Amino acid sequence: MTYPVSYYSERLQPKPVPLPALEETIESDTCIIGAGLAGLTLALRLGEQGQTCVLVEAEQAGWGASGRNGGFVSPGFAQSLGVLDRKLGRDHAKALYAESVKGAEFVRARATAMDGVIQGEGRLQVLRYNAPDQLQRLTEYMNKVHDRRYFVLSGEQLAAELTSDTYHHALFDPDTFTIDPLAYAQGLKQLLATQGDVTLFEETPAVKLEKSGAGWLVTTPQGSVAAKQVVLTGSAYLGPLYRPLASAILPVATYVVSSVGLGAALDEAIRFRGAISDTRLASDYYRRIEQDCLLWGGRITTQQSQPHRLAELLKRQIVEIYPQLSHLEIRHAWSGLMGYAVHKMPIIGELEPGLWSCTAFGGHGLSTTAMGADMVAAALTHGDDRWRLFEPFKARWGGGPAGRAGTQLIYWGMQLKDRWQERRAK
Repeated sequence: MTYPVSYYSERLQPKPVPLPALEETIESDTCIIGAGLAGLTLALRLGEQGQTCVLVEAEQAGWGASGRNGGFVSPGFAQSLGVLDRKLGRDHAKALYAESVKGAEFVRARATAMDGVIQGEGRLQVLRYNAPDQLQRLTEYMNKVHDRRYFVLSGEQLAAELTSDTYHHALFDPDTFTIDPLAYAQGLKQLLATQGDVTLFEETPAVKLEKSGAGWLVTTPQGSVAAKQVVLTGSAYLGPLYRPLASAILPVATYVVSSVGLGAALDEAIRFRGAISDTRLASDYYRRIEQDCLLWGGRITTQQSQPHRLAELLKRQIVEIYPQLSHLEIRHAWSGLMGYAVHKMPIIGELEPGLWSCTAFGGHGLSTTAMGADMVAAALTHGDDRWRLFEPFKARWGGGPAGRAGTQLIYWGMQLKDRWQERRAK
């Protein structure tokens, strides 16, 4: 199957040809199900440790949300650090965040060696109302507790970067960077080809998973893998393969568009070349791409079909903030299906003897997929127990259709809370 049409898939040169499907019965130390960024990184790490590894993917590597997201690489989780502080204690929250920092550093190190993958540096988190003290408190907390390098931009400083009456102040993070995530996935796939003990099979869905002696048997349409251990990395695409995990993951869609060239108008509106997002609970996120184009994401929903007139919906959001871009034309519009757990944290750990989870990275996946993959690889190869930091975040039932409806209601409530807060601040 070809990649969905997007800015990222159009950039791929040459166009990737799917690797052969599995058509035999083979044995391996580990079988990984799902070749998104978590699965690709895990296979790479295991291969580097000398383990035999088979990676099976129903489509092509990076086909899902891993290759369709906004491309922001920053530490952290979908759950806020404030909530983690209160629930787990400061030391545990610090340890979790520190692991996510390592994940972002891993991505930077690998992406730097790939041509054209890193696309921008730094991040602005912009505030839609006049409350600089709020950003200052966050800055002091992140710098003091989590050793960050944040600082606050005044309205005048922000105006030098963005021309919009919507924003008042911004928090600047110099360590966030942006990448082409699909190109990064392809780069990891190419690195796997250099690992003699790792084999990737594309267009090879796992249709059955069962215990087999001391290990596990993964059955595909034309073959099977007998492995000592299996790692599930399929996120929202896991399906009925292992229901206790699949039922714990809520599929949440986000939508992204990219524009045609905007010429000098984009320089007048957006001069900042890194990542930009607002501080809303349900935020917009965007960045410049190429010379004079714009990539913009938002509109989180639990609906799994692409809405009618998606391009017009997101264009309306852009023009509300940047009226000077009213002539903007959309070139690509696409959606990505992310996997969230009800606690908004990754599900990392051993589900049953020899069966592992490394999934549910929705919201901060580019750094945390690398983090989770490194943790699980270290556990499988030499018994490292860093993964136990995630023991509080079990695979809890997500509520099925009712859970998805509840999540949609929460999102709508977040939108209303954002608007109320902005009116109140004004």
